Amino acid sequence: MKLDVEKLSSTSNTIYIADLGCAVGPNAFDAMQDVVHFIQQKYTLQCPQSNTKLQFLVLFNDQPSNDFNTLFTSLPRERPYYAAGVPGSFHRRLFPESSIHFVHCSYALHWLSKVPEELLDKNCGAWNKGRIHYTNAPNEVVQAYASQFAKDMEEFLCARAMEIVTGGMMTIIMPGLPNEMPYSQLAASLMYDFMASTFMDMANEGLVSEDEVDSFNLPIYTPSPAEMASVVEKNGHFSIEMLELTNPASLVDGPVDIKAWVIHVRAAMEGMFIKHFSTDIIDEMFDRLTKKLFMFTEQVESGYKDRTQLLVVLIRK
Repeated sequence: MKLDVEKLSSTSNTIYIADLGCAVGPNAFDAMQDVVHFIQQKYTLQCPQSNTKLQFLVLFNDQPSNDFNTLFTSLPRERPYYAAGVPGSFHRRLFPESSIHFVHCSYALHWLSKVPEELLDKNCGAWNKGRIHYTNAPNEVVQAYASQFAKDMEEFLCARAMEIVTGGMMTIIMPGLPNEMPYSQLAASLMYDFMASTFMDMANEGLVSEDEVDSFNLPIYTPSPAEMASVVEKNGHFSIEMLELTNPASLVDGPVDIKAWVIHVRAAMEGMFIKHFSTDIIDEMFDRLTKKLFMFTEQVESGYKDRTQLLVVLIRK
């Protein structure tokens, strides 16, 4: 990797690392342990004669609503870095200008800053009636999502360009889609389709209103490598060191564990559902969703899972 630690450490022996979208751990702590170890190894290789000992400050970032109490309560006592919390949206500036040496962002950038407005306009071709995502939706819906993702990424990259020092590195890990592949072929698309059909079943039974379903859309977008390369190149502040699809081991290693999958999805999305729908129907929805996924196990297993994790490594120009 083209991270020049010798140059980065020439003005200060403290390396500043930002973990964007940290949630509540412990994955964030494991990742930061690896990042610090990587930078230390690079420093040893580049500066074998140096007597200077590097210090590390990790800045854990997430939305102000994140449970930072849980995050820092579970922070490892023995760790090779100092730690601090920085609340705020990573679509805006978070840190002082030219202050960050390394940025890590894992499974956070697929969350859009907001639901595309066109999806809620009944007079627009992108009105997403009866669906909660762009899975199997008309092209107008897909384009609305893609446009919102491009806007969000431009804001994200411009903010990071102000904060990261010249030569600093940013790594991004997120769900990805092979170039030219329809989103509907991914395993995740089945989950969102079955969520929508479950809500519509409940609407037909009067447990929720159809308007509630029509006005709810998941703010999630999965880009292809070509899309990601395009937004980075258009932004112009970063060079692409690596951009490729890799395997998400938890999905491709054996059959899909449907119960565990639903639990994972619920942990990530339950807050949105509770905010939009009444709290007492959420258990019912996830129970029905799990049963529906088991009914279509063969279809779930046939969903494309190989190489659906996008790894992006960028260097600040």
